[in-house]
Amino acid sequence: MTSHTPRVFSGIKPSGGLTLGNYLGAIKRFVDMQGPDFETVYCVVDLHAITVWQDPTELRAATREVAAGFIASGIDPEASILFNQSQVSAHAELAWIFNCVARVGWMNRMTQFKDKAGKNAEKVSLGLYAYPSLMAADILAYHATHVPVGEDQKQHVELTRDIAAKFNHDFKVPDFFPQPAPIIDGPATRVMNLRDGTKKMSKSGESDMERINMTDDAATIAKKFKKARTDPDALPDTLEGLKDRPEARNLVDIYAALSEATPEAVITEYAGAGWGRFKPALADLAVAKLAPISEEMARLMTQPDEIDAILAKGAAKADAIARPILEQTYDIVGLVRSR
Repeated sequence: MTSHTPRVFSGIKPSGGLTLGNYLGAIKRFVDMQGPDFETVYCVVDLHAITVWQDPTELRAATREVAAGFIASGIDPEASILFNQSQVSAHAELAWIFNCVARVGWMNRMTQFKDKAGKNAEKVSLGLYAYPSLMAADILAYHATHVPVGEDQKQHVELTRDIAAKFNHDFKVPDFFPQPAPIIDGPATRVMNLRDGTKKMSKSGESDMERINMTDDAATIAKKFKKARTDPDALPDTLEGLKDRPEARNLVDIYAALSEATPEAVITEYAGAGWGRFKPALADLAVAKLAPISEEMARLMTQPDEIDAILAKGAAKADAIARPILEQTYDIVGLVRSR
């Protein structure tokens, strides 16, 4: 069997600004995976963003903001490859090959498309429908072996594995594309709304008070946590006691993720505590962890040339990995390359 270099690939879409959900569910884990165990490739997936209409000026700003969020959170452009997707054409080129490998029936089973398209499935872009094929190309263009994702993207990584397996089988190249493993772990991989603990924290929610934006300053972060919705009961002494208390569970999970503790440890520490004690403690912790990130993001956003230079350097490194893999793919498929 071919052994593939342990390589992590993941990305974030530049649409609507980064939230605490993006940080705890994705970026913090990206930072934690930097080091000797993996080669880490991180991407601002701007081609995915345009599956729905984007204002071009806003898209450029959002792309730089996500890149600034990566860097401010601790992604080191020297230790990881950081770039925006559209600067490496192998993503789009490999996606076409995978459009021809993936089956329509597979795409019809993608629950996220059904959720996003709703009743207007006939009116959405072909790109939104084919999104998972591009995501497979994002991952497999680097022969990535590990993909840290949120729970909502797990189905797309499983589809990536199906596409890799079908390509390898159809073209009799048993180990050409690896079977990437989704990495879903941590206490707050799914951060919920601060006003309704049954809904995911979203960039597009109606009230700004329901989310923590990664651009929020210290005072705003503290205010939002102190005003977060809770219930009248004190914290229990076991996690089981939070079973039907979604808002309480969400705040405990966020505290655990920010403090790098388990939810069980947080409950042990705060058993019997009222919200008058817990919420200010959570606010202080969040400010300590998040305010330095928002300050550095604000600095970087005044220096777009600095961000663009980092993305350009990262794109060159990414292309050096992806281009040979794409060319091998073309050879395997039987496409003539005479120049």
